[in-house]
Amino acid sequence: MSDTTIRSNSDVVLIGAGIMSATLGLILKELQPDITIDIYERLDSAAAESSDAWNNAGTGHSAFCELNYTPEAADGSINPNKAISIAESFEVSRQFWAYLVQQKKVSAPENFIKKIPHISFVWGDKNVEYLTKRYKVLQSNPLFKEMLFSTDFSELNKWMPLVMEGRKENEKVAGTFMDLGTDVNFGELTRNMFTHLTKMEGVNMYFNHEVRKLRQREDKSWRIKITNLGNGEKRKAYTKFVFIGAGGGSLPLLEKADIPEGKGFGGFPVSGQWLKCTNPEVIAKHESKVYGKASVGAPPMSVPHIDSRMINGEKQLLFGPFAGFSTRFLKNGSYSDLPKSIQLDNIVPMVMAGIKNIPLTKYLIEQVRQSPADRMKALREYVPGARSKDWVLERAGQRVQVIKKDEKEGGKLEFGTEVITSADGTLSVLLGASPGASTAVSIMIDVIGRCYKEQMKTPEWQEKFKKMIPSYGQKLNENPELLAQVRENTATTLKLK
Repeated sequence: MSDTTIRSNSDVVLIGAGIMSATLGLILKELQPDITIDIYERLDSAAAESSDAWNNAGTGHSAFCELNYTPEAADGSINPNKAISIAESFEVSRQFWAYLVQQKKVSAPENFIKKIPHISFVWGDKNVEYLTKRYKVLQSNPLFKEMLFSTDFSELNKWMPLVMEGRKENEKVAGTFMDLGTDVNFGELTRNMFTHLTKMEGVNMYFNHEVRKLRQREDKSWRIKITNLGNGEKRKAYTKFVFIGAGGGSLPLLEKADIPEGKGFGGFPVSGQWLKCTNPEVIAKHESKVYGKASVGAPPMSVPHIDSRMINGEKQLLFGPFAGFSTRFLKNGSYSDLPKSIQLDNIVPMVMAGIKNIPLTKYLIEQVRQSPADRMKALREYVPGARSKDWVLERAGQRVQVIKKDEKEGGKLEFGTEVITSADGTLSVLLGASPGASTAVSIMIDVIGRCYKEQMKTPEWQEKFKKMIPSYGQKLNENPELLAQVRENTATTLKLK
C-alpha cells in the first residue's frame, strides 16, 4: 500500500491564522521577500477565535483607560510601568499598520480602526483617591500628557452622557479622558493582512487543517503532522522555523513539541460573555469606551467596561465581559482540553497556582452563578437607566491564562502574554491573553529577535525595521518630539483625525 501523505517544505510554518501569525508573516516577508511560509488553521476562516471582534476587547489596548495596568501598592503608590510599556507597544503597532496602508498592503483603515475617547470612571472616596493618584503619575509621562481628569458632574456628563444619566449630582465620582483612544476591529485587520500576505509568492494558507504532532529532527528542522479536517487527508510539513500563535490551542501544541523550555507551563481557561444592547437609541447615546475597576480576583479580560464598538460595519454597544469557567481552551475547542493539558511537569505549578489564587476561583464561581438580574445590576452601576429589554447576552471569547513554574511559590498565574522560544531559535510559542493583539507588533519583533539573531544584526534588516516602524530602536516615552511626529503621521495615514 502506497503512502498517500502529502509532503511540503517551507522556511516558516505559522500555526493559527490570528493577528500574531498575520503580523509575523508580513514582517518576515518585508525583511526577506524570498522567504517561504505555510500557514495552518483548524477553522475555516482567519481570525475566527481570539482575534475575532466579538471575542476581543477591541480597545486598542493603549493603557489609557484600563486600570488593571496601574496597580496600587500596599503603601498607596501607583506603579505606571506596565501602562507605559503597553502604551509604547501600541504606538509601535500603529506605526506598522500605517506603513502597511502607505505601502498599499492593507486597505481601508477606516474598516479596522476608528478614533474614540478612552475613559476611566470610578465612584466612592477610595476609588476617586486612586484615580487622582493614577492621573498624576501618568500625566507626567509624554505618552499620557493629553489625559484630562475631572470630578465635575457636568464635565463628566459631557464625556459620557449615558453613564451619567440618572446619577445624583452629589455622588463622589471621577473620570479621566483620553481623546487619542481608538477602537480596533482585530478580526477585520487580521483578515485584511492575510488577504495581502496570501497573494505573495511563496505563501500558502491551509484552512480546516489541524496540527496533530510536532517533532524536531536531528538537523534541528521540524516535522509537523497535519490532518485535513475536511477530507481526512494527511500531510507532513518540514520547516526550519515554527511559530505557534494558536490562542488557547498553543499550550497543547507546546506540550507536543516537547522542548525543555516548555516544561512546567500550564493553562487556566476563562470564558466570557457580553451584554449587547439592541436599542438603537441607547447605542447612539454612547460614543466612548468607559472602563471601571475590576472586582477582587478578576482576570484582566473581565475588567468591566461599557464599550462603543464598530463590528461588521455596524455600531454596537457592549457591557462586560462577564467571566465564566469552561475546560475548553478555545471557543471552538473540546471540554477535554484542560484535563489533557495536565502533565507530570506542570501539575505542581498548576496546583500551587490554584491554591494561591483562591480569590480568582471564588470570583469565577460567583460569575458562573450569576442570574440575568445579577448581570443587569452590574450593568446599572455603569448605565443607571439600563432596561432589561434593551440588552441580550452574547457568548464572547475563550482565554487561557498562563501558569508557570515559580521557585518561591511552586507555581504562579500570569495574566499577560508569554513567549516561549527554544534555545536554538527554531520554535517560538505565544501563550496568554491581554493585551495580546494590541501589542502584536512588539511581540513579533521580540520573536524575530530571538529566532533570527544573526539577521537582526545586519544593516539591511535594521534599515527595514526603521522603514516599517520609524521609532524603532528609540523610546517614545523619552522623546516627546518623536512621539508627536509619530502620532501625527499615524493619525493621518489611518484616518484618525
